[in-house]
Amino acid sequence: MLKDLFYIGLGSALLAKEKVEEELNKLVEKGKLSKEEAKKLVEEAKKKGEEEEKKAKEELKKALKEILEELQIATKKDIEELKKSLKGE
Repeated sequence: MLKDLFYIGLGSALLAKEKVEEELNKLVEKGKLSKEEAKKLVEEAKKKGEEEEKKAKEELKKALKEILEELQIATKKDIEELKKSLKGE
């Protein structure tokens, strides 16, 4: 389910990017915006999108950790520590 939500979000972001670029190209064609200005706006939007993606990933990781803790599910780290203690390390 999380994977599906991720792909839906990614698809939406790509569609939004295409729409923004299309609208900026129209403004360039009409002479209301220079190519340099349009390029700058696209780069700023891309940077903002990357920052938001990073933030969203961190929030998702945090939420998943909380869920695992609430469900008391062993993590990979927990299992590795258990293996070490069983081997007597």
